[in-house]
Amino acid sequence: QVQLVESGGGSVQSGGSLRLSCLASGFTHSTYCMGWFRQSPGKEREGVAVLDSVGYTTYADSVKGRFTISQDNAKNTLYLQMNSLKPEDTAMYYCAARGSGCPLFRLPSQGYDYWGQGTQVTVSS
Repeated sequence: QVQLVESGGGSVQSGGSLRLSCLASGFTHSTYCMGWFRQSPGKEREGVAVLDSVGYTTYADSVKGRFTISQDNAKNTLYLQMNSLKPEDTAMYYCAARGSGCPLFRLPSQGYDYWGQGTQVTVSS
């Protein structure tokens, strides 16, 4: 049974940093396409960063240069390091996985099979 459990969210001031973690179980995440997505009230879920099985990364333009996606295969854990946070980064952040390789368009959320429960990130100005 595939499970994704996010942690690391919280409240920070603008300019601060957070590191989100996603512990995967029920599969070897290094062979999957893994990503971070976010959703704020009234908005559609959007892709933030995606990491494929060979280490290639894709980032949303809004987070390039500030966020870094990575994984620790030994811990079966996906990370999202978020620096220089802005109030517009406030959202529920979700970890997602897809077992059949990354979709052609990586950032839309529709292409992913498994989802965590989310962790809230709040950035105050």
